[in-house]
Amino acid sequence: MTPSADDGPTPRRRGRRSFAGARPVMADVARAAGVSKQTVSRVLNDHPAVRPATREAVLEAMRTLGYRPSRSARSLASGRTRMLGVISFDAARYGPASALTAINTAAQKAGYLVSSIALDTADRGTVTEAVHRLSAEGADGVIAIAPQRWVGRALAEADLNTPLVVLDNPLADDIPLVTGDSRAGARKATEHLLDLGHRTVRHLAGPAGWFSADQRLAAWRATLEAAGAEVPEPLAGDWSADSGYDLGRRLARDPEVTAVFVSNDQMALGLLHALHEAGRPVPGDVSVVGYDDIPEAAHLLPPLTTVRSDFAEIGTRALRLLLHRIDGGGQPPPADPVVPVDLVVRRSSGPPPGRSSRA
Repeated sequence: MTPSADDGPTPRRRGRRSFAGARPVMADVARAAGVSKQTVSRVLNDHPAVRPATREAVLEAMRTLGYRPSRSARSLASGRTRMLGVISFDAARYGPASALTAINTAAQKAGYLVSSIALDTADRGTVTEAVHRLSAEGADGVIAIAPQRWVGRALAEADLNTPLVVLDNPLADDIPLVTGDSRAGARKATEHLLDLGHRTVRHLAGPAGWFSADQRLAAWRATLEAAGAEVPEPLAGDWSADSGYDLGRRLARDPEVTAVFVSNDQMALGLLHALHEAGRPVPGDVSVVGYDDIPEAAHLLPPLTTVRSDFAEIGTRALRLLLHRIDGGGQPPPADPVVPVDLVVRRSSGPPPGRSSRA
């Protein structure tokens, strides 16, 4: 007599039976675990209502059967695509590229694919087109690596009807933001140079309209004012080493310059080049502090004192925050969206010529 589904073998034995080459499906897993297909679907989608013992039984059945759920099956079961969208601008720079790598890694661990759109321009038309493309692909949520303020305005006007998280650009009170603590980083860099005995600190700023550049510029100025130090006119670059070199040649001609805080490490690299060409040793004549702690910073000559931003943590927190919004609270909420920074002191900073450090 052929056994029925009700009086067949135990779930463990049933899970070991041969499928003669056929790929197991959700119904096979349900029979092997002794549960319904709906319960298997809930396990696949990490539903919080499944008891731990039941979840383990289903997972064990999947492992035993060699079951691999198709993405389309999971989408049909959950009403989601398990795909996230990322819109990025200036993605070749170290910070955005590092954050994007972290987002991809965290998304993969969470069972999501990532569809990335890198835009060269940030006008309303290109942003809207990117938003519509991700919506057409069925993205469950979107992360925007949008450091420029005008990009934020374009996103706000694009009417994205899906959960959104933004990096480095506060759009509105109801749109979550994840960012490094640029104000604290600039304050630490400026205070470090003042504590070494420098009368004031020059600043090579990033381009105006970039949230991080504006934050660092404001904190540099506020720190000098709080210390009663002269606030010299800042010079604005475009984040590139070339702009740091060009502006650095101007600073190198001024004998009063003894300390410079630079808004990113690439511009600091250009500044070091310009100072070397002008015969102004670092840190003997001019101290330099950068920002970001790029991998090459420790190997420059001299090794660069810089503010370390944890871009991997920024990307990971952004992904957790987005999943929290998608799940409606099913995922644990992320930590503080403002990620702390650290000052990494190396050999490019020291006391001004003829003076000893006060630190």
